[in-house]
Amino acid sequence: MTNHTQTETAPDGAALLRNEPVQARSTARLASLLDAAAAIIDEIGYERLTTAMVAERAGASIGTVYRYFPDRIVVLQSLSARSLGIFVDATRETVLDPAHTTWWDATSACIVGMTTAFRSFPGFRSLRLGDVLDVRPSLSAQSGSAVVAAAGAAAMAERFGLPLDELAHHLEVVIVITDSLLSRAFTYNADGDSKLIDEAMTISKHYLTGFYGDPRQA
Repeated sequence: MTNHTQTETAPDGAALLRNEPVQARSTARLASLLDAAAAIIDEIGYERLTTAMVAERAGASIGTVYRYFPDRIVVLQSLSARSLGIFVDATRETVLDPAHTTWWDATSACIVGMTTAFRSFPGFRSLRLGDVLDVRPSLSAQSGSAVVAAAGAAAMAERFGLPLDELAHHLEVVIVITDSLLSRAFTYNADGDSKLIDEAMTISKHYLTGFYGDPRQA
């Protein structure tokens, strides 16, 4: 088991834990702690989260929490890193799904996935892809939106032959716009304001077609 005396930064910007779990039992314990943190964040927001709350909700000792997380900041970083990993995998899987016959079909499906996450993914409405946090582990770390955009761009180029030049940047713009509109859509409505959700789709499509043309003619 690797011990870290301080939080380090992985290449994708994810925080490394104080103790990286290598056994199934340790991995399950870590998952339960992060699940507890996500549930608390859904109730009170990430700003008020404490390690003591995580321990109590998970039915663990505070020592167990500190075994993995030196402080609440690393809890938030780790929870964000977990969500980010899920979104990177989901984005690539969605884009490469043969059911999506155009690049816009794939993009709109990713936006639907993000909307679903706002509606039902524990902790996501507050933390999203982690870009809301002012506790990024390193000034050199990429934003969460940039990491997802890079994965989406590679898959788009592979699946639909879109030119890779500037594609990641354009997709990051779409993610940032969508994140902003969805955040507002779910602020006062647990199901999301449908008009704002629709606007996220409309603006994103209009923006991307300006670079890649009508997807129906691709």
